[in-house]
Amino acid sequence: MRRMTRRSLLRASAGVVAAGTLARPYVSNAAAKTATVWWVQGFAQEEDIAFKKIVDAYQKASGNTIDDSIIPYAPMRQKIVSAVTSGEVPDVFQNTPVEIIALWAWDDKLLDVTDVVETQRKEYTETALLTAYCYNNAQKKRSYYGVPFTTAGLPNHIWKPLVEKAGYKMEDIPKTWDAYYDFFKEVQKKLRAQGMRNVYGVGWQLTTNGNDPNNIFNYLLIAYGGIGLVSKDGKLHLDDPAVKAAVIKALEYPTTAYKEGFVPPGAINWNDADDNNAFHAKQIVMDLDGTISTEVAIIKNKQDYDDIVVQGLPLSNEGKPVPSQVSSLCGLIPKGAKNVDVAKDFLKFLIQPEVCNEYLKTGLGRNIPAMASIAKNDPWWSADPHRKAYVDQCLLGPTVAEFWAYNPAYAQVRNEHTWSVAWAAIMKDGATPQAAAEKAFKRVEEIFAKYPIG
Repeated sequence: MRRMTRRSLLRASAGVVAAGTLARPYVSNAAAKTATVWWVQGFAQEEDIAFKKIVDAYQKASGNTIDDSIIPYAPMRQKIVSAVTSGEVPDVFQNTPVEIIALWAWDDKLLDVTDVVETQRKEYTETALLTAYCYNNAQKKRSYYGVPFTTAGLPNHIWKPLVEKAGYKMEDIPKTWDAYYDFFKEVQKKLRAQGMRNVYGVGWQLTTNGNDPNNIFNYLLIAYGGIGLVSKDGKLHLDDPAVKAAVIKALEYPTTAYKEGFVPPGAINWNDADDNNAFHAKQIVMDLDGTISTEVAIIKNKQDYDDIVVQGLPLSNEGKPVPSQVSSLCGLIPKGAKNVDVAKDFLKFLIQPEVCNEYLKTGLGRNIPAMASIAKNDPWWSADPHRKAYVDQCLLGPTVAEFWAYNPAYAQVRNEHTWSVAWAAIMKDGATPQAAAEKAFKRVEEIFAKYPIG
């Protein structure tokens, strides 16, 4: 989907090339070398253009060659697994899905890239560093196995006209967690009373497919006081009464909203893009969803684009700030890579702040930096209200790392959709939140027993 004029795209591209010319590579090459890089296809075409510009700039600056392939998300996952299994690996690929970095670091399938991270360590947020700092079970220690270049989290997306049609103002939205989301239930009631029978207040993904339900559960869990589920030493804390209570609340609140008819009935079968589609069709008033892809997808439709309000997270029910759990997309170098020096050189080039900034800006800012200084030093990141709200929440605001960064067991919990299976038991089978939680607790404990961290 092309969303930039030719002139603006050329200006952005020129910025990348200029940054690449000034930002020199780290390896002095007596002879040109080639590295194979696999990159995930962007949500918007501009993201792919941005990557190509970075590759061109690096090649001109270094004399090396990047043999790059841009591959759609799902096929990339399959291709990476096949490559690592067979040993015929590229020199660089991304953590797709994001939690794969923790699993493959545990299995000693990735190279330590601490020397790459160190070149910009002072620039990174603590959360971005934690995402890449994983435990290697063969070496019995943690190290950096990924090179972060973006960070991502879940903001709230709201149709302002629907809120106003219901007779409210945006300023009427409460500031604390349950009251905030309960407000949109009232909006739905008002709209239904006006004959809008196919609109729903809340657009949460309550399915057992994809990343979204895992992310939403974690956000609810943290908001309800369950941030200590997995500590930084990799230990599981289901013995903590506060954590157990938070889990039960995170199972109960969304499923109650679903059963009461405030979430679309199809949400239990949605794929990752289905909530976006329902939002664009104005079938849901608000959605808690990752990145600002919702907005970027309709950036050419100025009216609708401007009608959406992006907001950060409400306060907890106790009135305290709720940190956003964010993950970082990283460059990984698998064991068996044939051109490690060029792979590391390319990643060092990419994460120079001026280079990374132009890369992300050319990609329309759907992904935000993993370095706070980038957003603070460039007014572009605050010029658009959608970007500003997202950056303020997921980069400049309080953040925490994904649980799988502390223990790869949680990556398996995500892959099995343990918590959303519990949601399904409540919504479809009539289980109580307490009973569904107890069954989930047992499975989570079984998984963690397979990943002991000393």
